[in-house]
Amino acid sequence: MHLIKVAEVSGSEEKLTQAVLQITQMLGIYNAELARILHLRCADIGALLDAHKNISEDTEAWARAIKYIEMYEALYYLYEGNEIKINNWLRKKHKGLQAIPLYLMVDEQKINQVIDVLN
Repeated sequence: MHLIKVAEVSGSEEKLTQAVLQITQMLGIYNAELARILHLRCADIGALLDAHKNISEDTEAWARAIKYIEMYEALYYLYEGNEIKINNWLRKKHKGLQAIPLYLMVDEQKINQVIDVLN
């Protein structure tokens, strides 16, 4: 697991797309879950994975991708890159959120609440 910063990838559609895909793989998040987080279709995620398409700037998916990377960056710093702790935090019920963070992002589109708790 390695650190990916919004500031380093937000200047390019290709870099941002690759960062989102790397984070998804490192966190063990399913492509269908990523599609829901970004408000895309599963077929769109397939196109991203096949490098046929990038997340376009000035779209809702772009804004959500920025938030997704911000969430990862905050989580990475909180647990100093410890993959086990990071994955556990995402999948365990959080007292402050009163929910499992990953499912808040996937099912309820509440990534901002997850980021707020991390900061």
